[in-house]
Parts: sequence; C-alpha cells; structure tokens
Amino acid sequence: MTEDQLLQMLEEDQAGFRIPMSLGEPHAELDAKGQGCTAYDVAVNSDFYRRMQNSDFLRELVVTIAREGLEDKYSLQLDPEWRLLRNRPFMGSISQQNIRSRQRPPIQELGNVFTAGSLRPEGSPEKPHLSLWLEAPDLLLAEIDLPKLDAARGLSLEVGENRLVLGGPQQPYHLDVYIPLRVSSEESRAAFHRKRRQLMVALPLLSAPS
Repeated sequence: MTEDQLLQMLEEDQAGFRIPMSLGEPHAELDAKGQGCTAYDVAVNSDFYRRMQNSDFLRELVVTIAREGLEDKYSLQLDPEWRLLRNRPFMGSISQQNIRSRQRPPIQELGNVFTAGSLRPEGSPEKPHLSLWLEAPDLLLAEIDLPKLDAARGLSLEVGENRLVLGGPQQPYHLDVYIPLRVSSEESRAAFHRKRRQLMVALPLLSAPS
C-alpha cells in the first residue's frame, strides 16, 4: 500500500490496514534532566520500521497510533505533542515483550470449558461470549465480549483456581465457567477495553500445561 492510498483510507475513516506493533508495560526511568518519568516501549515490525525512517508521514502515523493505543490500554490522557530524541532511541532498558507469531489456539486444545446454565429463563442475564487462549506457557488470557456495556461499573469478577464467575446486581450478563487449568487467583488481573467493549483477564497459571 502506498502512502497516498493509506492517506485516502484515513481520510475516509476506513479500517483496512493494520500497523504491526506491540505496546509494552510502563516502567519508571530518568529523563535528560535526571527527573523521574514513565516510559512505554513500543515494538514495531522491523521491515515497517525501516520504511518509516524515510517517511515523516508514516512516523507521525505510528506515533499517533501508539499514543492512542497506550491511552486506551492504560486509561491515560497523554499530551499529543511529541519530540523525536535524535541521540536516544529508547529510555532506560528495553523490556521483553511476547508477540504472537501465529493465530492464537483455542482453549479446546487444552481441555473442555464447562459453563453453568446453558439454557437461561427469559429475562435472566445473558451468557457472554468467552475466548480463552495460552499467551505463554504460564499465562492464560481471557476475552469476554460485553457489547451492552460501555464501562465496568457494577461488574463483579471472581477468579478461583479452576473457575471464573462474572456478573453483578442488575447486570445484563452472567458467566460461570470451569477452566481445566489451575490459575493463580491472587495474581490475576482484569481490564475493560472501552472501544471493543470487552473485559480482558490475565490468568497466570499455577503450573504450565504439559
């Protein structure tokens, strides 16, 4: 795709392209004045990165998409003004990022997922769609589609060693699922993705599957 074609797609608000990048976790660093700051590592596909070096348009596009992605992922409000550090390609040390190189496998490859109450009475909470996959040998990720919600207010999530329960008073959704893997409930974390209207749950495993 040429830059002119890409610009036309942006002007027409079409979603027919994807920038291959990965957004890392925040880490504390020191800036040029020795003051504390927060850094986020953004890993970009090597071929695209080389192409970006010779194009102000692509560089600004990548920075804009990365900024919006960080704002959405971590619920931030970042200053849209930015500067390119000529003699400093990164701040501090670069943290490791796990990037999927193939389509993520469904949980069915690991075992069966059992949901309680497959038939629901009329007017009762709806069972949302759940996707589960292994992001790493010791990390299970879950995406729960909640298209009727625009925030996670009033939503409760309980994580047990083999069980995940989602619901809450007056909520349109209820999910009670058995997971055939042992997860660490204390280390599990969840975040609501506003644009996709999904609840994303990171479930560290107590023991990696064989």
